[in-house]
Amino acid sequence: MLKTIPEHEIKGALYIVETLREHGFKAMFAGGAVRDMLLGRPVRDIDIVTSAVPEEVEAVFPRTVAVGKAFGVIMVLHEGNDYEVATFRTDLGYVDGRRPVEVRYGGERDDALRRDFTINSLFYDPSEGLVTDYAEGRKDLEARLIRAVGDPEVRFQEDKLRMLRAVRFAVELGFKIDEPTAEAIKNHAPEILLVSWERIRDELLKIFSSPSPHRGLDLLHEFGLLEKVLPEITAMIGVEQPPQFHPEGDVYTHTRLMLEISGGNLDPVLAMGILLHDVGKPPVFKVRERIRFDGHAEVGAEMAEQICERLRLPSHETRRIVSLVRAHLRFIPVKQMKESTLKRFLRLEDFDLHLELHRLDCLASHKDLTNHQFCEKMLQKYSREEVRPDPLIKGRDLVEMGFKPGPLFSEILEKVEDLQLEEKLEDREQALDYVRRNFFEEDFSD
Repeated sequence: MLKTIPEHEIKGALYIVETLREHGFKAMFAGGAVRDMLLGRPVRDIDIVTSAVPEEVEAVFPRTVAVGKAFGVIMVLHEGNDYEVATFRTDLGYVDGRRPVEVRYGGERDDALRRDFTINSLFYDPSEGLVTDYAEGRKDLEARLIRAVGDPEVRFQEDKLRMLRAVRFAVELGFKIDEPTAEAIKNHAPEILLVSWERIRDELLKIFSSPSPHRGLDLLHEFGLLEKVLPEITAMIGVEQPPQFHPEGDVYTHTRLMLEISGGNLDPVLAMGILLHDVGKPPVFKVRERIRFDGHAEVGAEMAEQICERLRLPSHETRRIVSLVRAHLRFIPVKQMKESTLKRFLRLEDFDLHLELHRLDCLASHKDLTNHQFCEKMLQKYSREEVRPDPLIKGRDLVEMGFKPGPLFSEILEKVEDLQLEEKLEDREQALDYVRRNFFEEDFSD
């Protein structure tokens, strides 16, 4: 069973378990690591549970960090890796929908029965090769079922984030959620907003970059979570589209279909780009000679930025997602673009993601991949140097000629690059001569 764990990880985890046992404490692997080992899935992190209290763990190991000492958790550092070591405990009351007010150290059974889902409540003794199961977790693994430990109403009252985690495990593992657990999520869905946006964000990104992002969307909507965390997405439901371009149906159906066609396991930036690319359509919906969504890409980009900020996404990821939303219609006139405009388009940051978003957009609607194929052809045709050549002249050249930074300054550099990209200027001297002939009579003084 240990074959699914990288050798350096298992060696370190075994060392910690064996060292704790040598000092007279009980110690085992716990939670997700055991679940994934039993499923034959790769194991990312190994958490360890023990009868040793935090002070005893700190006394046993020379390098530790008290990451959650108040809750019985100590991080043990060993040979470049870190391992969470948690004391067997029972949680005593929750006030913020996330963390226990107090913990009481207890036995392994107490610890197993305080956990979120049965498949995460398993312990594994690596010395004996034995699995300890207090909540029928192995049975639910075999049934491919997500089921709360004990009363699901209580589990979700304790920790609201567990509602999103249930969806995430379902789509990551391809499991069903059992009916009482699903009903409890529906009952407590409005309370999800008690959770910090950072934690909501982390779960959403995992859901939408899972093997089944469309099913994740379905479950979030079915349970009433989507309208709380991403109301802009539920606003797309029922927003009709022109059938000649979108025979698949409304904006929500189109977006869901893109997620399904993608095949899952998406780059998180692309996943959010797909989810938000048409988020601007509901606000600009109009019917004239036909249904129209004028300006929806720009409106959508502004909305996407606000959503990313709400989810506390890093600024560099927000920028990339917003770019996907803002540029997704730029493929429409791609064959009519000037060579310089086309080359600038092809060198956009994340152009591979832009291209994939466009491909999925087409396949989930009219299915015409002509512009996608044209861009692929142009990418093969042009070398990197042709698309992104070293500039023939720079700002300092213009300063030496007497120009001062300003609108004209930028206009000159852009025009010179246009001609370079169109292969009408080939070297620095030609570029300088072009500037002298076309701009030197302009009034570029203060």
